Amino acid sequence: MSKRLAVAFTGPSNSGKTTLILKVARKLIHDYGKEVAIIKHDPKDKARFDVEGKDSYKFSDTGAEVIVTSPNRTTYFSNRQKELDEMVRLFDKFDILLVEGLKNLPLPRISIFREFIDSDYFPYMNALATDDSLDLKEYDIPSGVDILDINNCEDVISWIFKNAKEI
Repeated sequence: MSKRLAVAFTGPSNSGKTTLILKVARKLIHDYGKEVAIIKHDPKDKARFDVEGKDSYKFSDTGAEVIVTSPNRTTYFSNRQKELDEMVRLFDKFDILLVEGLKNLPLPRISIFREFIDSDYFPYMNALATDDSLDLKEYDIPSGVDILDINNCEDVISWIFKNAKEI
């Protein structure tokens, strides 16, 4: 099996994390022929994957681990928080894992900021993806943090291939 890579993206709400992950994932899949898996952290527990009253909701509501399969998709419902290795096993087959959020995971991390940088992210930051809305001279960015152009997908993908963690 070829090596599998993982990288994480963090940043405040509306910084462009999801948009960047979507662009990177599409390019990795369509231009590089890679299998991509994505994990999104939902810290406020806002995501809703099913509708109350439907069978899959009723099953999930029991507290059981539930898999719903159909001709076009398989959906996994879990009522427990998973560790990274547990989530990775669920995906089974992928080349690159992109994680949104979960800044405590031991993964190389691209932090995304526009307009301002929250220095609380510095300890978790291996790269900074931004645009010209930020004046980097106003910040004391830690040494060793790579600066990436948020609008240059190739720049970000190149960094991922060089820095992602093998898992």
